[in-house]
Amino acid sequence: MELYNLSITELKNKLSSGEVTAGEINNAFQKRINEVEDEVGSFLSLTDCKEEKNDNECLSNIPVAIKDNMSLKNEETTCGSKILKGYKPPYNATVVNKLKDAGANILGKTNMDEFAMGSSTEKSAFQKTKNPWDLTRVPGGSSGGSAAAVAAGEVPAALGSDTGGSIRQPAAFCGVVGLKPTYGLVSRYGLVAFASSLDQIGPFTRNVEDSALMMNVISGHDPKDSTSVQQETSDYTDFLNEDVSGMKIGIPKEYFSLDIDEEVENNIRKAIEKLKDAGAVVEEVDLLSAEYSLAAYYIIAPAEASSNLARYDGVRYGLRSDKDNNIETMFKNTRSEGFGNEVKRRILLGTYSLSSGYYDDFYLKAQKVRTLVKEDFERVFEDYDLLISPTTPTTAFELDSEQTPLEMYHQDIFTVPMNIAGLPAISIPSGFDSKGLPIGLQLIGPHFGEGKLLQAGYTLEQIMDLDLRPDNLEV
Repeated sequence: MELYNLSITELKNKLSSGEVTAGEINNAFQKRINEVEDEVGSFLSLTDCKEEKNDNECLSNIPVAIKDNMSLKNEETTCGSKILKGYKPPYNATVVNKLKDAGANILGKTNMDEFAMGSSTEKSAFQKTKNPWDLTRVPGGSSGGSAAAVAAGEVPAALGSDTGGSIRQPAAFCGVVGLKPTYGLVSRYGLVAFASSLDQIGPFTRNVEDSALMMNVISGHDPKDSTSVQQETSDYTDFLNEDVSGMKIGIPKEYFSLDIDEEVENNIRKAIEKLKDAGAVVEEVDLLSAEYSLAAYYIIAPAEASSNLARYDGVRYGLRSDKDNNIETMFKNTRSEGFGNEVKRRILLGTYSLSSGYYDDFYLKAQKVRTLVKEDFERVFEDYDLLISPTTPTTAFELDSEQTPLEMYHQDIFTVPMNIAGLPAISIPSGFDSKGLPIGLQLIGPHFGEGKLLQAGYTLEQIMDLDLRPDNLEV
């Protein structure tokens, strides 16, 4: 098997046995990028990273990619937006330092919907990323570049950010594992903010074991992030030694009453039966969070975005319009030229909901709904270890499908509630539809329940034993 098809664990084993060298691994992935990148379009920029590391670190000499909204010192960081074209941060994000300390080689910055606002990676100002399973379809978003890079074998792991599903949805569309950690478990220092109370960094990997390894590296308290949680760190690989015997898993019946593609629903229900056969106790539960969470999210997230994106004004960094006669027109022209339509739409929505006369009717009410959603999950997790649902209502849709904004927002119906409540969730591949497109299954845990997510996800992964290599990219 080609090196680019191997997981982190398999690559580490070959390195430690002397079967391959660090240089051979680096060359294999560089070669793979050269072969398929023109078709897939995962990366916005590549780094000249050929340094060989000591082999006693967790990720020594393992290639990794990072989403282009994470600061990488002296490397362009655009967030997929014209307004940050040419911006090079003078520092690394905390997760970048953690990866480097673990010995990883960061190969490049991946494409994304502009400022992480989108569900298809078509909203990037620079290019459209394609799904490695079908190059006429989207990879999902907003972290579509990271998901596609892992699925295409360009890297064995990548980081993305998840504000309303931006790790889990592209993971489902691209047939890889995507984990959104508990809010506060992974530092957001150096992550360019979209919605600060919702954003969370997490890994894309080929399998669940690699997800546990990545979490071992990137999680932990960071004094530079005021929302970072202080608690003892776990070795997440320890949870892979347990099965699901006796684990109580809830099926939110309201989730399955929503508009779901029939093939997706049937696939998830078959996976549920496999969990039962493996010894899990699986029962229906009442959970009203999905319908209300989506409405609350599209008030809270744009409101926070309108505040966070106010700093892009043409004064401090990034684009400055050359059509300015005075400071007022410079602000207006810079933001008009620099932001794309989706970002402008959300800034306007957010500014409106925060404005005098509408704050109580919209933003304040959405925050009250958020509290109710949290309480709803807390009630269910008093009796259940995990919840299970589809990750997305459909498989990957076609590029340039001209979906309306509301249709696009509906892609987040199963993923948004976890961000609203700050909960961890993982998407794992659970099979394929009749077109050969991957289907994603979502497991949802209580706060800091990543261990049980990995435990159940690993069990399912072993049972299903899927071949997750897109054959249309074979060279």
